[in-house]
Amino acid sequence: MPSRRQLLKYIAALSAASFSGGMLSQSATARVIAWKNWSGSQSCVPSARLAPASVSELQQLVAESLVPIRPVGAGHSFSPLVPTEGQIVSLARLNGLVSHDPDQLRATFLAGTQMSAMGAPLHEVGQALINMPDIDEQVIAGAIATGTHGTGANIGGLPSFVTGLELVTASGELIQCDADNNAEVFQAARLSLGALGIVTKIQMQNTQPYRSRRESWILDWEDTLAQADQLADQHRNFEFYYIPFSERCFLSTHDITEEDKFSTPVSDGNESVQDLKLIRDYLSWSDTLRGLPIKAIAATMDREVVVEASWLNYASERNVRFNEMEYHLPREQGLAALREVRQVLEQDHKAVFFPLEVRYVKGDDVWLSPFYQRDSMSIAVHRFYEDDYRPFFNAVEPIFRKYGGRPHWGKLNSVTRDEFAQMYPRWNAFVDVRQQLDPNAKFLNPYLASLFSGAT
Repeated sequence: MPSRRQLLKYIAALSAASFSGGMLSQSATARVIAWKNWSGSQSCVPSARLAPASVSELQQLVAESLVPIRPVGAGHSFSPLVPTEGQIVSLARLNGLVSHDPDQLRATFLAGTQMSAMGAPLHEVGQALINMPDIDEQVIAGAIATGTHGTGANIGGLPSFVTGLELVTASGELIQCDADNNAEVFQAARLSLGALGIVTKIQMQNTQPYRSRRESWILDWEDTLAQADQLADQHRNFEFYYIPFSERCFLSTHDITEEDKFSTPVSDGNESVQDLKLIRDYLSWSDTLRGLPIKAIAATMDREVVVEASWLNYASERNVRFNEMEYHLPREQGLAALREVRQVLEQDHKAVFFPLEVRYVKGDDVWLSPFYQRDSMSIAVHRFYEDDYRPFFNAVEPIFRKYGGRPHWGKLNSVTRDEFAQMYPRWNAFVDVRQQLDPNAKFLNPYLASLFSGAT
């Protein structure tokens, strides 16, 4: 039997043979830099790259530094949070489970722990993360600092699970904070962009270990939009992806189950994205033809089911690099915004092949959380890392803004300081705490200075 990739090539070649057209050329730009993020869209040449082996070493480093310092994690953010001519500090050597509370189901991790390395030790002590994002390569400090989230209409983002923090301030002092101790610092530090200090330990509110049943299937566009809110309310986790030019969506749900572990054959997400790129390269000149192979494959796909431990069932590998913009809109406005984004994509940006990603997140009380005091629908758009993301992102961002969207802190956006201040009722409170902890702006790079100190 031919593989799906072979089938795609055959269908695309057969369709293209009937009409005149050409391939879109792709070119990669050579980069020689000291640091860059995962997609290559952010880079810098810092004066030093440091990886302290202990908290005390970090304290000394911070206290003695005469240049700006930026903490760095896995580099999965797309916004310019890291680039600096000062020092970059990695906490990769500060990782692992520190302690756990079996009665309250809480656990403390060192800040440099990758999320992919949290599930197993938590399981061993009878705990599990309440929710997880769809990529688990981030370190927990970076995920918290940027407001990383999964999906679930009744589940908040990762910062809402934080019950305690330890951080090194600009003077090298080590501060412990929670809802009762240094409460103002705690409220600000749950989502801080690394602008208050360097977080060294994070205590998380967890839950008992659970097994999830993940089901995925294909549905047409209008039926998906008609059912989306209901599916979000019926299932613990729900998300969907619209595949451009196809009239088809890929839906996925998670629910807690006592079933034995098992799995049907499942599609490879990375291969699927590569297939969409192949179709784009051959058939972007014809919307009708472009949809044919996608619809043909969708018609052959059976419902996929995976029953597995929660921490093994949420995240997936993302091996096809991209740049991303994601906005979090009031839930009741999300579907209207999505319709407009799709229209702009398919009318004016035919080189886009990454699906539109839609998730649901419960509101919280974290000062700089995009979900502050409102339940939200998150819509993410992507461009292949070698493609120019700016025309498409510039076209859809006004749509997100029109519907009251707040950008994901780790994703690309053009929001200014004054605009952020209008979005966040506790913006000034955060700025005040930041100024108290770091009066000389030791933890600000040019981007963060433009937001928090008025510098450019």
